Order: sequence, then C-alpha cells, then structure tokens
Amino acid sequence: MARSIDLDRAVDLYLDHLKVERGLSVHTLDGYGRDLGKFLTLLADRGRRVADDVTAADVTDHLIALAEAGLSTRSRARALVPIRGLFRHLIAEKWLDADPTELVDAPRLGARMPGVLGEDAVARLLAAPRRDTPRGCRDAAMIELLYATGVRVSELIGVPLGDVNLGHGFVRVTGKGKKTRLVPMGQPARDAVAAYVAEVRPRWVRDPREPALFLTERGKPMTRQGFWKLLGRYARAAGVRLPHGEVSPHKLRHSFATHLLERGADLRAVQAMLGHADIATTQIYTHVSRARLVEQYLARHPRAK
Repeated sequence: MARSIDLDRAVDLYLDHLKVERGLSVHTLDGYGRDLGKFLTLLADRGRRVADDVTAADVTDHLIALAEAGLSTRSRARALVPIRGLFRHLIAEKWLDADPTELVDAPRLGARMPGVLGEDAVARLLAAPRRDTPRGCRDAAMIELLYATGVRVSELIGVPLGDVNLGHGFVRVTGKGKKTRLVPMGQPARDAVAAYVAEVRPRWVRDPREPALFLTERGKPMTRQGFWKLLGRYARAAGVRLPHGEVSPHKLRHSFATHLLERGADLRAVQAMLGHADIATTQIYTHVSRARLVEQYLARHPRAK
C-alpha cells in the first residue's frame, strides 16, 4: 500500500526529480511550477491536502476552469502534461496507488463540455435544502442565486449585501480584473435571497459593518471551500450525480449557460452574463445534445419529414 504524501511536498519532489534526473531547463521547470501551482490552488479550495485525495473530477474541473479563463486548447493540453507527470512519478515512487489523470482525456478541438446537469437534476438539487431551517435557508439562497446568474463561486461568495437589488431583480457582480457587470435573476432566486436576508442574516451577523451577503453561523463570510462542501452534500442527498465526478459550482455555471443556449438565448447575452471578455470563451458552451439537435431539425427544417 502506498504512503501518503502532502501535495506541496509532492510537487517539490517532482520538480527536483525533473531538474536532477531529467535535466529539464529552468524555463521548462518554471512553466511546470506555474501550471502545478494553479492546480494546487483549486485542490486547496476543495480541501485536498494529500495526493490520495485527488480525483479525476478535480483534474477535469481544473481544465474547464482554464478554458473559462480563455486558455486555448493547446495551452490547456500543455497544462495537463505536468499534472499527469506528477501523478505518474508518485506512483513510480510508491507514494500513490492509482493515477487520477488516467481517465482524463487531453483537451481537443470540438470536445464536448463535460459535467452539465439536466434541468430535472438542477430542480432536485434546488429542492434539497430544508428552507425552514436557518442553514437550509441560506444554502437554498446561495444555490438558487448561483444557478440563476451563472456567477463564478468566487463571485458568489464575494457579493456584498448592497449589490443585490431584489426589487428590480439583479445583482452587481465584480469579476476578474475588478470588472463589474449586472446580472438578472429570476423570481425563485429573488424569493430565496429575500428570505435569507430577512430571516437568517440578521441573526448571524456580528459586525453591522460586515459587507458580505452570505455568512456562516459565526457571522463570517462564507468561503469557497465551505460552499463547495455544502453543495456536494446536497447533490448526494438529492441523488444528483455526474458520469465523471462530483457536482461542483463550476458544473452549475456550465449548466446555467448550456440551458440558456439550448432554450435559444443569444450568445452575446450569455457572454455578458458570464463575464467573458472574449466570446470565443463562451462558445465552449454551445454544445447541444444530439437529441436536442435532432428535435430542432425535425421541428423546423421544411424538408425534415
């Protein structure tokens, strides 16, 4: 049985191996170090501490996050190289028994965006929190707002109370590069957030100057890791699963965009709501199921029947 190893130490040992035994250049080592550092940031957000904790879903979600950040297919494939190398090295050195990258395909042009929930699965997930409890009320508000707006998890937990306009139904979101955008939200999300703001947040807030909308029971701002864990619990309770990994905030963001596009939303409008600087990034969501394409063809093409 393999020994357990801390992820930071694992990366250090791997880079030392590449330098001493493989003779890689300083330039290549720096690039590998940056790529692995970004991956470790995602793992830390998920509470992964040792190499045994890492799953194929973690690797896939990291590649999706890189796509959202605008990296090309070639750049994402290159970023996967040191991650694969790390885990293969750990197996060779008896630090690990199984390779979480083994089932992860390298990014390729035309690849379908993985991990999109169907509308029925989202409905079950949204129904999972017990809204008659303080914690369930908050959790429902967070999940409703995430799916209603498609915001990144960092944007969700960073929303100030003053940036939510329940009367007009929009939220001001501060995204990458400190750029702000206004995103609309539907009535279910407005109702869920309103219930939390009226009934729960006043009980939990300790400092009246605290700007964060979403708080823990101790009055502190919700963390990305904390939200990630609670979302996973509700997904398991609702029986919501994905073929290749766990339900995550990223997956709900993907589902938001995909459901809008499948219902005929304009690509530019979805781009604005997601906060993408380049529409090419939004186009990764334009995959539509084969059944949906056939349905649209049969319904609309004059010579389909």
